[in-house]
Amino acid sequence: GQFFIYCSVYFLSYLSLYSDLKKCEMAAPSTATFLSFRSRGNALPQTRPSAVRFGSRYSLVSFSGLKEVTSVNCETESSFIGKESSTALRGSFALKARKANRGSRYGLQLVASYKVAILGAAGGIGQPLALLIKMSPLVSALNLYDIANVKGVAADLSHCNTPSQVLDFTGASELGDCLKGANVVVIPAGVPRKPGMTRDDLFNINANIVMTLVEAVADNCPDAFIHIISNPVNSTVPIAAEKLFDVTTLDVVRANTFVAQKKNLKLIDVDVPVIGGHAGITILPLLSKTKPTVSFTDEEVEQLTVRIQNAGTEVVEAKAGAGSATLSMAYAAARFVESSLRALDGDGDVYECSFVQSDLTNLPFFASRIKLGRNGVEALIPSDLIGLSEYEDKTLEALKPELKASIKKGIAFVQKQPVTA
Repeated sequence: GQFFIYCSVYFLSYLSLYSDLKKCEMAAPSTATFLSFRSRGNALPQTRPSAVRFGSRYSLVSFSGLKEVTSVNCETESSFIGKESSTALRGSFALKARKANRGSRYGLQLVASYKVAILGAAGGIGQPLALLIKMSPLVSALNLYDIANVKGVAADLSHCNTPSQVLDFTGASELGDCLKGANVVVIPAGVPRKPGMTRDDLFNINANIVMTLVEAVADNCPDAFIHIISNPVNSTVPIAAEKLFDVTTLDVVRANTFVAQKKNLKLIDVDVPVIGGHAGITILPLLSKTKPTVSFTDEEVEQLTVRIQNAGTEVVEAKAGAGSATLSMAYAAARFVESSLRALDGDGDVYECSFVQSDLTNLPFFASRIKLGRNGVEALIPSDLIGLSEYEDKTLEALKPELKASIKKGIAFVQKQPVTA
């Protein structure tokens, strides 16, 4: 009976979707809503694959898991990805649609095949992040870990009618089981900031937590992508390096939002690269590289830069001791996870800003735009650092000493060397 209900829902959704796709085809579509595409040559390990197929010449393979698909809006972008990635996504869709028309009887595929583990899933960031990832059409298994209170989170999420299976793991004894076979590991675990605290105030507590969790990842899923959210990321990221990303996507999300508001632009069109690090003055939005091209006065540049740098503190103060930026961070992390899954799935045009090992400057770690692929960071994108404005050049040089000190603190922690103030 339940199988029949699901098939009926999918079939009705498909009929509406097919109709809208035909309309989009006639109108030469320029956008798609939350679509992801799966490479047929994917040789990566698959975890609990599930698929529903219908006869169609379109090779659509995913849907928004929040509710059954009723339409494809040809005038909106993806929930998480930016405009450039959406353009690549649409190109992939068009190419695979043509291929499906030539040779496949079954074109529409709803596929979920990746395992994501969230370490710190019962926390203020972990819970909304888990919900957003549960909605991803690419996730078949969602493993939630925390030292306490994670069973209720898993039970709650398991009632959501999206494809991924949710499992809970509590305490150090179950950490290994949580991580086995994971394709992506997200680490929001740690103590959040409170009013008056800097990110570096959290170092002694959160560095130990991150170190323990990263060691467990190395032992149980060494090929997984690791996304570190735990602050201070300028120091926690150097604790581990290979296939590791700091989710500075939050700075990009904030920059895009603030610029769109300031200039009355359509938000989905705005793309502001952010470089440097993820703390105070180490955050440098490159407003001169904003897309679409827009002019700023010197005063606007300074005001926007300072607001983006202090956006986390803005939320901490607004919550008045009740927490830090959890919802926007969860959204940014979910966007980065979605990008990582698309890269693992064979999408050749996935770009995000992230704090990673880098040779773009004289610092060993640096946030910049990167190209994601199946093996992690496929390329650093140096073009954003060329042709900076005078203000950006000066700000970049000014942030380097503080960022260098934060990186040194993380490296010294790993090497068990004393850290000087």
